[in-house]
Amino acid sequence: MQLTCLAVDDEPLALDLMRSYISKIPFLQLVQTCSSALEAMAVMQQQPIDLLFLDIEMPELTGVQFVQSLSHRPAVIFTTAYPQYALEGFSLDAVDYLLKPIPFDRFLRAVNKVHERAQLQQQLVAPAPVMPSAPAENEDFIFVKADYKTLRVNLKDILFIEGLKDYVILHTINRKIITLLSMNKLMEKLPEHDFARVHRSYIVSLPHIEAIEKSRIKIKEQEIPIGDSYREEFMRWVESKNL
Repeated sequence: MQLTCLAVDDEPLALDLMRSYISKIPFLQLVQTCSSALEAMAVMQQQPIDLLFLDIEMPELTGVQFVQSLSHRPAVIFTTAYPQYALEGFSLDAVDYLLKPIPFDRFLRAVNKVHERAQLQQQLVAPAPVMPSAPAENEDFIFVKADYKTLRVNLKDILFIEGLKDYVILHTINRKIITLLSMNKLMEKLPEHDFARVHRSYIVSLPHIEAIEKSRIKIKEQEIPIGDSYREEFMRWVESKNL
């Protein structure tokens, strides 16, 4: 997916660098470079922008003040020479904070983060999934809605499930499936003898656990934390399997 972006900085050399970096990224489309927040505001009144590369120290209106003035905010990556503004920048839900001089690899990590979030949001446009009732003993699959389709997921293929705000990611043997659903609701649909909630953000498939070390569970190459409020119940299950 393409992301339209705007680079805003009162330093011409900084804008030249942003223009060069953006041209190397296939999913970024530079709409315009602006030397002030007021100029950027005029552009954004004419067309929607997905991503702002925004300097903080600028005349008339700072980058922070500009973001605070927006009722509908695009993704924001602050670009500045002043590390003391980092905390304030992240308090505005900025995706990242790049310190000048900005190396290309650091720029690339930041824009990839924006791209991944945009892809997740695009998938969440689909209607909320309606899950079947809890599987009976002879049922070994569930259906979930993802990618504008209803997908059959075999329970034995699920390695673990990761919760991220209003959606979950089902990590299976062959793929990741993202669906709009709460962890609590999903846990109700899974058989207790095969799945356990071990963290606020994780449900694990018990048959796929390879090792347990201190406060972490290993499944394939993934290390999953065990939350304090889930530890006692999970360790009781572990003890029941000890020889």
